[in-house]
Amino acid sequence: MKRKLKIEIGLAVLLLLIALFGSFLAPYDPLKVNYDFSLQSPSFLHIFGTDKLGRDVFSRILCGAKTSFGLTFLMLFLIVFIGMIVGLIAGLSNDKVESFFNNIINGLLAFPDTIFAIAIVGIVGAGLFNTVFALALIWWTKYARLTLALVKQEKKKNYLVISKMSGVPPLQRIIRYLLPNILSQILVTAFLDIGNMMISLAGLSFLGLASQPPQPEWGAMLYESKQFMQVAPWMMFFPGLVLFICVLIFNLLSEDIRDYLDPKHYEEKL
Repeated sequence: MKRKLKIEIGLAVLLLLIALFGSFLAPYDPLKVNYDFSLQSPSFLHIFGTDKLGRDVFSRILCGAKTSFGLTFLMLFLIVFIGMIVGLIAGLSNDKVESFFNNIINGLLAFPDTIFAIAIVGIVGAGLFNTVFALALIWWTKYARLTLALVKQEKKKNYLVISKMSGVPPLQRIIRYLLPNILSQILVTAFLDIGNMMISLAGLSFLGLASQPPQPEWGAMLYESKQFMQVAPWMMFFPGLVLFICVLIFNLLSEDIRDYLDPKHYEEKL
């Protein structure tokens, strides 16, 4: 494994550990209001400064990491799971079933994902889980289409034909033979989408549609800071910087994982 990939994996693991234990690392209560410390610039006591209510920005970033990462991976699990199930059903069924699912997928893909999510949140109401539901409702189609294409490609290969002729049960054939051959490409795509999902969730929070006050969440912190950009720029700078670093690390990691799992990588090693 390349040294660069090891470093990126280490950084990603570090971010996840911070997200899990951020509430224990926070020096202050992220919800405690103290107007005496309102809009204080970064200092020794508050290294990222304070917001309009005197809350420590650094503590809110640490505690908000759990929400941002947790919702991102929850949404990732939902869309990958739903997309794979639909793709497997469509790919292993007859032409009519495949055509039915293709029409649904193409119909949903016709809508811009962010606008579609805003419309759904507008109907069901603002909130973190409603936002995750709205984005998952449109993004599963990508994994359904990918899984369908991979299944159609694999099911014609000899190993599946032989296992079918040998009397291997369909479910065992899928789990034991088919999934291991398509899972790596799906996981690489999922890694590539982590950054996009974090940005989308933060964007909807910035619009006031996801996280609601006083819940610490990076997108919501950017939303709260927009009216103080001139007098307290640190309120927007530090949450935005942390979000940028996290997205950058996961994007670099996903690209290197894709290169590592690429068959050409193994050909070069040999």
